[in-house]
Amino acid sequence: MAAHLENVVLIGASGNVGPIILNALLASREFHVTVLSRESSEAVFSPGVTVRKTDFSEGDLELAFKGQDAVVSAVGATGFGEQKKFVDAAVRAGIKRFIPSEFSANTLSDSVIQLLPLFAQKQALLDYLKSKESDGLTWTGIATALLFDWGLANGFLGYDIPSRTATIWDGGHKKFTLVNEKELGDAIIGVLKRPQETANQYLYISSVETSQKEILSCLEEETASKWTVIDTTTDKEISDGVKKLSVGDFSGALTLVRGTSFADVPGLRANYATDEKLANSLLGLKPESVKETVKRVLGI
Repeated sequence: MAAHLENVVLIGASGNVGPIILNALLASREFHVTVLSRESSEAVFSPGVTVRKTDFSEGDLELAFKGQDAVVSAVGATGFGEQKKFVDAAVRAGIKRFIPSEFSANTLSDSVIQLLPLFAQKQALLDYLKSKESDGLTWTGIATALLFDWGLANGFLGYDIPSRTATIWDGGHKKFTLVNEKELGDAIIGVLKRPQETANQYLYISSVETSQKEILSCLEEETASKWTVIDTTTDKEISDGVKKLSVGDFSGALTLVRGTSFADVPGLRANYATDEKLANSLLGLKPESVKETVKRVLGI
């Protein structure tokens, strides 16, 4: 296998995670990036990006993948079930590496799947990728847990910076790992630059090992203010999330995604620093501290 997978197709570049990956690949100046975009999409990308419009049929995907080295899938939840089609096209086109849309909770944890059944599609895809190794396709899954700086800035993690309000689960003392945008992008680059060392592996990365309480403490220190705390519990949040999903309110799924890190549920394996083996060194990652991240998000 080549020492450097240079030609990269990115699917899902206009979602939440896709732009992070795209920006990292472009900033490195070491890759030729092609973004796959639906024919109906009005998304606009940087001038240096090759945009390939597609109807996402298997035949057109194969044509789009021809001559490429790697496919990175950053599709959101509605696209999880489509990834098997991407894999089939990748095999036929001679793609060397497929990176599936993981970039979240520990898909190999049965507790995660029980909490968020939607992620069973991710687990099934990993099994499907393993079945294609004999066809010459290699793969790498990257588990990031929740995004720290991204989720802190937009309130996803439950910290409302403008109102100085934090929603804390079960007292907030549980330890878990989180990832910043830079480490996510650098992890993709690390895989593409180390294809042999990362082939057919599920890798765990992190930027910080922390707790909700520690994040709150840093926020209070750096904003020089006492925050309002809304105390909640795993039982309440999961019950509310499941109830919302049952009536078609997808915000319930977002609550359950938060639960993959915050919930007091045995077996989630959300602390990748202690529950798993980190690939930070393998991928050349240089994480920040909680305080450094908080200060950067606050613009201090």
